[in-house]
Amino acid sequence: MTNQPQNLFQPNRALSKLTERAVVAILGLFAFISILTTVGIVLTLAFETWAFFQKVPIWRFLTDTEWTPLFTNPQYGIFVLISGTFLTSIIATLVALPLGLLAAIYLSEYAPAKLRRWLKPAIEVLAGVPTVVFGYFALTLVTPLLQDTIFSLPFTPDLEGFNTLSAGLVMGVAITPLVASISEDTIYSVPQDLRQGAYAMGCTKKEVVTGVVIPAALSGIVASFILAISRAVGETMIVTVAAGQNPNLTLNPLVSAQTMTSFIVQVSLGDAPTGSIAYQTLFAVGSTLFLITLTLNAFSFWFVRKFREQYE
Repeated sequence: MTNQPQNLFQPNRALSKLTERAVVAILGLFAFISILTTVGIVLTLAFETWAFFQKVPIWRFLTDTEWTPLFTNPQYGIFVLISGTFLTSIIATLVALPLGLLAAIYLSEYAPAKLRRWLKPAIEVLAGVPTVVFGYFALTLVTPLLQDTIFSLPFTPDLEGFNTLSAGLVMGVAITPLVASISEDTIYSVPQDLRQGAYAMGCTKKEVVTGVVIPAALSGIVASFILAISRAVGETMIVTVAAGQNPNLTLNPLVSAQTMTSFIVQVSLGDAPTGSIAYQTLFAVGSTLFLITLTLNAFSFWFVRKFREQYE
């Protein structure tokens, strides 16, 4: 009689199912905690903002031309802070978007493989520099450099010690790695067949990049742009240190201005008692900032879903 081979390995199916359920429960718990945290933040902003608008009419919040909530005769013109935020963000994006996109194109399409392995981490090192360091870099080096070069010429205006120009320029450098990294990953993921097909039709390298690769990666590139703009809008320490805390309703980059985030830093130092109108302005400004960044992220999500290229 022939001995039949026996299966020596008999997995414990009950234990495997129990372990899988435990892993699913733990992951679900972490996801629930993140959602619960988001809901808690939104509700906190909503309740305190509602309390603020019980004391300050919303039309004053939207139409006043000064922002002095801590003065004896307070004014609550949020557009004063929005103008400072808008100005620094525009300067930063004018620096970061072309610089980051061109760096991404070079890394993906032109740089040799060995050089790419060195350059990409070197660019991403900028993302690890603390923003307060960028702020003092703008204040102590960029501003004096601008004063000694461009603004020392005849018939040029004076550049203040605190100004939005140097803050915006340095903030643009700080968010460049975000644009470069995401755009480079998107461009690099474009199928090689598209490039080879364009070369087979007689296109040059420049024509392939501008006419095939960039349009194919457009959704990811735009997403990196929107994320960079959101980062610029929400930047705190660079504008607090370099742009100053003087609330001016201006679009002049040569003067000091206050952004929404720098005002939050100013009031958060502890001078405003809890429950006071000055304290509640924190949440009114925070809600405004939240709505701006939420709108930008929603637009990014819509654009990516609408124009994303899917390849088989």
